[in-house]
Amino acid sequence: MKKFVGLSVGLIAVVAALAAGLGFLGGPIAFAGSGTSCKDLPSHSQLEAALIQAQAEANGGFSFNMWGTIVNRDGEVCGVAFTGNDRGDQWPGSRVISAQKANTANAFSLPGFALSTANLFTPVQPGGSLFGLQFSNPVNTDVAYAGPASKYGMPNDPMTRKRSRIGGVNVFGGGLALYDADGKLLGAIGVSGDTSCTDHNVAWKTRDFLALDFVPAGVSATVDDNIIYDPTDPFGHPDCGFGGAAIGVNLPITNPIGP
Repeated sequence: MKKFVGLSVGLIAVVAALAAGLGFLGGPIAFAGSGTSCKDLPSHSQLEAALIQAQAEANGGFSFNMWGTIVNRDGEVCGVAFTGNDRGDQWPGSRVISAQKANTANAFSLPGFALSTANLFTPVQPGGSLFGLQFSNPVNTDVAYAGPASKYGMPNDPMTRKRSRIGGVNVFGGGLALYDADGKLLGAIGVSGDTSCTDHNVAWKTRDFLALDFVPAGVSATVDDNIIYDPTDPFGHPDCGFGGAAIGVNLPITNPIGP
């Protein structure tokens, strides 16, 4: 009898813990160090303002409007915004691409070392050291295309619902990891809507305006995650033309890393 009583007590404890975790007893359990929060990342309005400010500057390319997405360290979408007056003012396909870029920069950066999506272009080419990476971690289409399009880019964009993971790997410019002033890796930002070189420039400036650019190290000559316009470099990226490269190589000067 004691055995069954003990089992019952233990079962009740397990059920209670599960109920609390699901929110039945006052909300979910908070696990210290889980890194699943969006609270340390920019709000929708902060992301939108920084993205608009960055896109308005000279960045090369076609000066098209942009989509921007932020994910946390667990790859959960925390915010989606755009620079135009309406969701149709920028390429519709770039919404999901911006999320892919954010996911990629987060997924392949570390607390002490950042890789931008631009840094991945050459390694994933046939014969490259990371060939095939672009086919891993596919986009979660249920997350990417959920909900009404009228909410795309809004504070309640369906990709942010239940802090869903978007997945996806993108291997050209526009995705950058986000580091706070203490050097903590918080997640990443992805930008899309123009040439990939321009996307990188806008992403870099947006990160700078959000003060989340305390990059600890990287593969570029300036020891950060800037785009590398050198076809012989193992982490190089092609020049997209239209003036983006000239602006990109000077980003560590015009928008320096850190304070």
